[in-house]
Amino acid sequence: MKQPTMDTLVSSEWLAAHLDDPELVVLDCSVRTVMGEGSGWNNVSGREDYRAGHIPGAGFADLMGDLSDTAEPIEFALPNPEHFCAVMGALGVGDDSRVVLYDGFMSMWAARVWWMLRWVGFDRAALLDGGLQVWKAQGRPISTEPVERAAKTLTPSLRPQLIADRDEVFASIGAEGVCLIDTFPEEHFRGEQSMYARPGHIPGATNLYAMALFDETGRFRPLEELATLHTSDKETRTITYCGGGIMASASAFVMTRLGYTDVAVYTASLQEWAADPANPMALGAA
Repeated sequence: MKQPTMDTLVSSEWLAAHLDDPELVVLDCSVRTVMGEGSGWNNVSGREDYRAGHIPGAGFADLMGDLSDTAEPIEFALPNPEHFCAVMGALGVGDDSRVVLYDGFMSMWAARVWWMLRWVGFDRAALLDGGLQVWKAQGRPISTEPVERAAKTLTPSLRPQLIADRDEVFASIGAEGVCLIDTFPEEHFRGEQSMYARPGHIPGATNLYAMALFDETGRFRPLEELATLHTSDKETRTITYCGGGIMASASAFVMTRLGYTDVAVYTASLQEWAADPANPMALGAA
């Protein structure tokens, strides 16, 4: 039996109509950002928010836990692909599954999980447009029941080119044929604000704030509007970054939907880059 078509971005109407599809796995990928001591912000697992209310049938994908290498000093460090696939398999994601990912902050956290699924060769995943906030705003049902699915096997077929590391980014500075995109606000890009060890941006980067990808409801803007923001050659090697590869993943998701063929996320981003004085930083506008 042929599976129904699923785009890489689905509406709440689509999801509500397909929640009972046996091969569909829905995963809440939420992370909560809270004020820490002093003036800083801290990220914590969204598991408690998930327990308080989630889309019926959804499991919880923990970006602050099993889906990161927590032994590394930076947040959201990329796990090895076998570990990632094992965790997703334990959540019920198999080679023949279809997956819808969402979170409580539009779709940015979910976009990181979507990008990692592509990294391990899995292309049958979508983001829920607008995430949990749109689902709730439309008065759709919320559940507090825990969800466990039978474990499946997710087989990695790695695409290493989807992840950029420090060395590739360093080599790209001043190089032709590579486009770096900083997805932070303009003030952070220029160095007037800083959340990391040093202010500014990676030299040669252009700036496109990830929040510009969304409308006032938290949904992604229409593709024709997004295309006006991304005007570079679609075959150019493009590397997106932010602080920990979250907003950068949302940008990479959009570029992939627009038909860009060689996009990577620098997942360690400024957490790693700004902490090492050997890595240059630039101030001011692009």
